[in-house]
Amino acid sequence: MSLKNSNDIIGNRTRDLPVCSVLPYPLRHRASLIIIIIMWNQAVNTDTEVTASRPDIIIKNKKQKTCTLIDVAIPADRNVVHKGSGKKLKYKSLCIEIQRMWNLKCAIIPIIIGATGIVARSLRKNLEAVPGKHSVDSLQKTAVLGTSHIIRKVLQCET
Repeated sequence: MSLKNSNDIIGNRTRDLPVCSVLPYPLRHRASLIIIIIMWNQAVNTDTEVTASRPDIIIKNKKQKTCTLIDVAIPADRNVVHKGSGKKLKYKSLCIEIQRMWNLKCAIIPIIIGATGIVARSLRKNLEAVPGKHSVDSLQKTAVLGTSHIIRKVLQCET
C-alpha cells in the first residue's frame, strides 16, 4: 500500500464521522454559539411532501425559538391584497412542518408592494415583525424603479 501523503489515512478515517466530531474544538464551540440563522433561496427539507418549501427568506432564531418565513412579491396593483392572503395560505403547510420538525414557533410574513408602489394596510405591521430598520418609502421607490426599468426595456425592443 502506497500513500501519497498522510491525508489519505486521515481522510479515510474521518469520512464516516459526523461533521462536528471532525471539526477542531474551537470551531465546534463557535458553531454552538450561533443564535440567528438567515437563509435565502433555500428549500426546507421536510418529512412529508409540502407543495411550497422555498420562501424567499427564512430567519431562524434559536434563542427566542422562532422561525420567520418571509416572501416578497411585486404584483399588479389590483392584486396586492389578494397576493398577501395567497402567500400566507401557500406557506401554511410548511410552517406547520417547521413547528413539528424544529420545535420552533413559526410565522409567515408576506411583503407585498404593487408595481406602482401601492401597499396594503398590513405592510407596516408586517415590516415591524421583520428584524432591522425598514422604510416603506424606500421599498416603494425600489418597486417603482424596477417597474420603470422593465417598461423602458420593453419599449426599446418595440422600436
